Amino acid sequence: MQRFNNILVIADIADSQNVVFARAAHLAVRNRGMLTVASVVESLHDAVTRVAARHSAVLCDLTLEGLMVHEERNRLESLVAPLRDAGVRVQVRILTGTRSLEIIREVLQNHHDLVMMMADGDSGLTCALFGSTPIDLMRKCPCPVWIIKPVHTKLYARTLAAVDRRPSDPHRHALNIKILELAASLTRAEQGELYVLHVWNASRMSSIGNRFSHSDRERMLSDIQHEHMAWLDELLEECSLDTVRHQIQLLEGVSSELIPAMAKKNRVDVIVMGTVCRSGVAGFFLGNTAEKVLRRVDCSVMTVKPDSFVTSMKLDECAPPQAA
Repeated sequence: MQRFNNILVIADIADSQNVVFARAAHLAVRNRGMLTVASVVESLHDAVTRVAARHSAVLCDLTLEGLMVHEERNRLESLVAPLRDAGVRVQVRILTGTRSLEIIREVLQNHHDLVMMMADGDSGLTCALFGSTPIDLMRKCPCPVWIIKPVHTKLYARTLAAVDRRPSDPHRHALNIKILELAASLTRAEQGELYVLHVWNASRMSSIGNRFSHSDRERMLSDIQHEHMAWLDELLEECSLDTVRHQIQLLEGVSSELIPAMAKKNRVDVIVMGTVCRSGVAGFFLGNTAEKVLRRVDCSVMTVKPDSFVTSMKLDECAPPQAA
């Protein structure tokens, strides 16, 4: 994982064992990179502050939001102190405002190349991950987003890289390369096993299948399968996996069903996959397949966007973040 040198980790107070922070710190040390440990204090309605002030003398000179920022900064400074003592480059940032918006602002302003955060809740991704912050980051954040399941305190033994063929789309090809490189790098670092999965779909054959004999249909399906295998072989030649223990899987069917099924069958710890917008507004939606897959899996997920991705955030939203 040498490519990540400016990591942003969201230190969630719900992560009582600091699982995400520990993994981010390990990655920063290994890459000799910069680690930014951040927390977002949601903006409070003025009425909330006024009511709280009437019941606390402490808030006479300090707003409730200001007090929350102060306490959160103290928490994070205590968290990063051992890293600083060890000579690691680490900084603390307290952002105020809407959580997902402030995180994306921070990424844009300070050019982070990876965001790491915990899944919302401790019941796994299937039920808990897709709160507003993770889904917003996966849709709009320009850098890779790594959502980590709280129970993952050990090494990732099994990584799944999902690649998708689009012959006329050079951006998708570059994205596939990026997915494989990240997945292979993670597998090496974790000393685990990599599964490379490509799903092809022959559903279009059903609409014209009655025009051909059974033997002709079977021959055509075989030709399509070989075409996908040849593409996958070419892709793998561009990404050296010689030093990675890996398996290659080519399956026919629906990606949004087969990727989760394979992840469950092989007890995959983390999926690395691409997200591609499906609307005219860049970054506004996850790719249809990716969104369905993400809602069905119960493991950690790293989502990667094409280099051509442009966030849907407006320019006036990218003003300098309000950091304490």
